[in-house]
Amino acid sequence: MTQNLSEQYRIIAKKYVEADAAASILEESKSAVLAQWMADKGDMPVSRAEMIVKASQEWHSYIVEMVGARKQAALLKAQLEYIRMQFSEQQSKEATYRAEMKL
Repeated sequence: MTQNLSEQYRIIAKKYVEADAAASILEESKSAVLAQWMADKGDMPVSRAEMIVKASQEWHSYIVEMVGARKQAALLKAQLEYIRMQFSEQQSKEATYRAEMKL
């Protein structure tokens, strides 16, 4: 049994909200994570600590994770738009059918 469009939309919208929140947390935490990792480098100039952290595999992994989370949210948002388009097409077809029946 296939779900109606409103139920499909509800399910995808919930997933989108969760994915968007996860991506936002990573994005909003970026500066704090950088600062923490720089502090872990000990007593050295800030610019050097930043360079070391940003050159690390851990930082690269963090950025890849952050971008991946935003990508997942964007894909879910695109699915929501697709469902909206399907609904609009369905309404248009139904209106055309009703108009044809009047002829």
